Amino acid sequence: MSPADAAIACLDAFTARFNARDAAGMDATLHFPHVILADEHLVVWKAPGRIAPNYFEELAATGWARSTYHGRQVVLAGETKVHLLVDYSRDRADGSQISRHQNVWIVTLQDGRWGVKLRSY
Repeated sequence: MSPADAAIACLDAFTARFNARDAAGMDATLHFPHVILADEHLVVWKAPGRIAPNYFEELAATGWARSTYHGRQVVLAGETKVHLLVDYSRDRADGSQISRHQNVWIVTLQDGRWGVKLRSY
């Protein structure tokens, strides 16, 4: 499997766990420290277990039922690091979109495992 294919498979695994509301499963697809750049705010998760206990309940209160990819474009790839432009929507149960986003995610190969290292929102 190419690095790009492995990185996309990692994103697919992350989103499957996200849609299943499985925080521990999501953590298993990340590398730590894990970096989130939200606007100008830098957040670093040093270890798993950083997702707020009520995160999915708060998200569901917005009408969210699942997230759907519309594109995962590789913009830079090496043997151990892949940068992707990720286009996804947050959707209601009826399939209508609540919001649509484009973000940059960086997936790295560490200790023989691909995981998301950085997400920029």
